[in-house]
Amino acid sequence: MNLALRKELGSYYTPSDVVASLVRWAARSKEDRLIDPACGDGRFLVAHANSVGVEHDPGAADVVHRAAGRSLIHEGDFFAWAAETLERFDCAAGNPPFIRYQRFTGEVRRGAIALCAAHGTVFTSLTSSWAPFLVATSTILKPGGRMAFVVPAEIGHAPYAAPVLKHLAAKFDWVQVVAIRRKLFPELSEDCWLLYCDGFGGQTGRLALSIMESFRFIEAPPKADRMISLDDWCSWRCRLRPYLLSPDIRALYRDIQHSADSLPLRDVARVGIGYVTGANDFFHLRPSQARREEIPERFLHPTVRNGRCLAGNAITNSTVEAWRRRDEPMLLLRLNRSDRLPPAVQAYLDSARGRSARETYKCRNREPWYVVPDVSIPHAFLSYMCGSKPVLVANRADCAATNSIHVVRLNGRLALSELQSRWQQPITELSCELEGHPLGGGVLKLEPREAGNVVLSRRIARTPRQEAQIADGLDVLRTWRHYGQSTRDLSVD
Repeated sequence: MNLALRKELGSYYTPSDVVASLVRWAARSKEDRLIDPACGDGRFLVAHANSVGVEHDPGAADVVHRAAGRSLIHEGDFFAWAAETLERFDCAAGNPPFIRYQRFTGEVRRGAIALCAAHGTVFTSLTSSWAPFLVATSTILKPGGRMAFVVPAEIGHAPYAAPVLKHLAAKFDWVQVVAIRRKLFPELSEDCWLLYCDGFGGQTGRLALSIMESFRFIEAPPKADRMISLDDWCSWRCRLRPYLLSPDIRALYRDIQHSADSLPLRDVARVGIGYVTGANDFFHLRPSQARREEIPERFLHPTVRNGRCLAGNAITNSTVEAWRRRDEPMLLLRLNRSDRLPPAVQAYLDSARGRSARETYKCRNREPWYVVPDVSIPHAFLSYMCGSKPVLVANRADCAATNSIHVVRLNGRLALSELQSRWQQPITELSCELEGHPLGGGVLKLEPREAGNVVLSRRIARTPRQEAQIADGLDVLRTWRHYGQSTRDLSVD
């Protein structure tokens, strides 16, 4: 299967040592009946003869028939099959497809969401495919049954992972997540962990977390490094990622977070996304192009286009002039409903590029199509995808910003200079790691809601041991997202 099709189907075939381990964890005897809900090329079925597989892709199903001839293969939609089958299984193992919510659509998604809801688990519209696969698989197990699966590392931080773990804790005696730092799939930017559940029909008030540097074949699930009560997990916004840190570092962070000297960013500012044009190449003009098209200056506004523009402590008039000298596409065509359009502007709107722009999804669904909504002048800009840490840059040139960065509007509780001073502290950097999430490839992403939770602390004296703990926590979380440098050598991206 070529890479594009594999991505579309979420099909990434599992290394043999992972397959052998998961099957060994799940199946306790040759007589155990095993189900793989998305069997791909059949390698989990080959590892256990008494198996049943379901595969949606006809080409892959043909491969399975040849590779695992002793196994029963159902070709089609797993969720539709699971909703109808009367068969129950001793165990399940596999690597469910990871299809992000944008492409996990249509009848399959509707069936998946409905089946999970019927069993008490409700997913949001942002749910990727692997989550309902796990819930649906649990519904066809026998009492005492077990599951062992490859899962995206998103299980440690994604909001839609919380319903999965809550469902499993309500249905199994034991729920264990195995966090693995080195990539199971080196060719993917996405990190993968492992999930093991035992004792279907029971319930537990704790989650077990095992932390491994790398994975090799093991006959049984590894020992748990952390036993986490569901209440404590919920206090960390239902995220397992904070538990990659030592208990001492977590305790120090909690002490600082709840001290009188600290407050969350949401208490001093509102963080949101910039404007969406729907056709950036049309609405963002270079100075030379604006002159050539004879667009009056009053209809052009300097704008911050992406995180690469956020250099230094502030965007100033000198910064904007440097963009002009480099003839960058830094001028937003900013039109209002009430504007009387000069002939030059109307000609630009009616040009071939304009006709193409108005057919884009965003443009054709607004009236008039050429008025870009939600253009505002914030106090500051915040990068939301970064390497070392998000940067907070003052807006001293009255620029607007695209949705490639966040816009920050202060409420008056803190001066911008004080906010920036607090933002530079190592404890705030650690908070960004804990409140944000890895995106793959060493990138940290900080959504507006996550940014609002970031802790801002006054610069107060801390012991050398506490400073070392904060630095170690930064090192740990950056290493887990594969940024991989010592915090002591990092500079702002």
